[in-house]
Amino acid sequence: MARDTERIERDIEEARTRLAGTLDELATRADPQRIADDTKHLVLAKLNEPKVKYSLIGAGAVVVGLVLLKLFR
Repeated sequence: MARDTERIERDIEEARTRLAGTLDELATRADPQRIADDTKHLVLAKLNEPKVKYSLIGAGAVVVGLVLLKLFR
């Protein structure tokens, strides 16, 4: 009986330790500052790809051209 009680207490302590680790990991993953930083790095990396970068530059040039055309017409 004592052995069963010790085993149950050990199992409970192991479960608490695993739960604490899981909660720490969730807190790290859900940190708003970390999420914002990760998103910022992903967006900047995507914008620095030549295909995206030059497409945006081209689209911006077209918009500026259309605005100038509208202003001087």
